[in-house]
Amino acid sequence: MQNSETYSGSGEQLKCITKDGRVLYGSVPQGTVCERRESVKGSLTIVSSGAVSANQSSNQKNSSFKCDGRQHCSQMNSRAEAEYFVKNCPNIKMDGDHDGIPCENDFRF
Repeated sequence: MQNSETYSGSGEQLKCITKDGRVLYGSVPQGTVCERRESVKGSLTIVSSGAVSANQSSNQKNSSFKCDGRQHCSQMNSRAEAEYFVKNCPNIKMDGDHDGIPCENDFRF
């Protein structure tokens, strides 16, 4: 599959997670390297790439969290931090059932 493709051969939609933690849905700009690709199950509405990038940049600037290589619930200090990592950072291992809710079995928060 080339970087600019939106769909795999099976017709499923994909999300691209870059090395710097950006998450891209739909068309991936030429030259973008996806650290990880995941299929997107269910309904997905894709807005223009400019709007997604602006929104992500705004979310990252407004947050006191940053992607720093942590991957597991045991490394998180709060549910909000875990949610930020799942939405913005690559190689995260905090959402085993892939429902978008991290650390469901972690009762610290």
